[in-house]
Amino acid sequence: MKILVCGGAGYIGSHTVKELLREGFDVLIFDNFSSGREELLSGGKVIRADLMDQEALRQTFQSHDIGAVLHFASLIQVGESYLDPQKYYFHNLVTSLNLLEAMLAAGVKRFVFSSSAAVYGAPEVTPIPESHPLNPFNPYGQTKLFVEKILLDYEKAYNLKFISLRYFNAAGADPEGRLGEMHDPETHLIPNILLYLLGKKKIFELYGADFPTPDGTAVRDYVHVTDLASAHVLALKRLLATSESEFINLGTNQGHSVLEVLKMAEAATGLKAKFELRPRRKGDVPVLLASKNKAERLLGWELRYSQLETIIKTAWSWHKRH
Repeated sequence: MKILVCGGAGYIGSHTVKELLREGFDVLIFDNFSSGREELLSGGKVIRADLMDQEALRQTFQSHDIGAVLHFASLIQVGESYLDPQKYYFHNLVTSLNLLEAMLAAGVKRFVFSSSAAVYGAPEVTPIPESHPLNPFNPYGQTKLFVEKILLDYEKAYNLKFISLRYFNAAGADPEGRLGEMHDPETHLIPNILLYLLGKKKIFELYGADFPTPDGTAVRDYVHVTDLASAHVLALKRLLATSESEFINLGTNQGHSVLEVLKMAEAATGLKAKFELRPRRKGDVPVLLASKNKAERLLGWELRYSQLETIIKTAWSWHKRH
């Protein structure tokens, strides 16, 4: 039985592929390499194809004994989703529907979905539990919520079983140094700080210093990408063993402000960073933290690398070499 990983050459996908291989799974990677990178692949057979290509999907399921699917492939830039919502609705929804159609045609009914904290919108309570109201206010978050609604309907109609993992802020790099974050353009805070410190970016922009937080900058929940990857393996194992659908947050129950992250980066690298202050970005909320209780209870998930210092040191090690 093979595990199909769509988007397996991307940031979180590639780290998950490495963990799946470590756990002995037979991995099949489906990626169009629009943002994925060949150098991030640790092994597994690769199918270079697009989820828009229904025939490629049909042939993939026809040619391989696939037991479950992990779906990472999507557009992820929140700012761009405001500017071009059509692109996000069309791409993220049609690719997911094509994949689900091919799965059902082949009788494959185990699905792990890469969702997002963006499904919640502005938090009413923190840390956010999975029972929190779902009210995304950017098109990217809407696409993730729509796929979750589709999964609920497909479970009722077709007995498709799924686990939807709602990420908070993925960060860091493979502790062994083989994998890391390679987005273009890069929109995430920690790599942008480190790229600035390496002289690869001319300026570092800090968005908003007037939030109702202790130092005025936004507070976010940062999860090491290797911890995220381990959660996917645990989710897959649970799904194969129990066939129970779930929505599960992946966070740490705690947060760090932008200035805290900046100071930790300076301490870890021995370099000083200057920033240029910008207004808040559209849709930014002061604090966004996840409850990890359900992930711990149902998956037995343990955070091994998600201390902020570890996140930054592993990311720094990666970016210095790459």
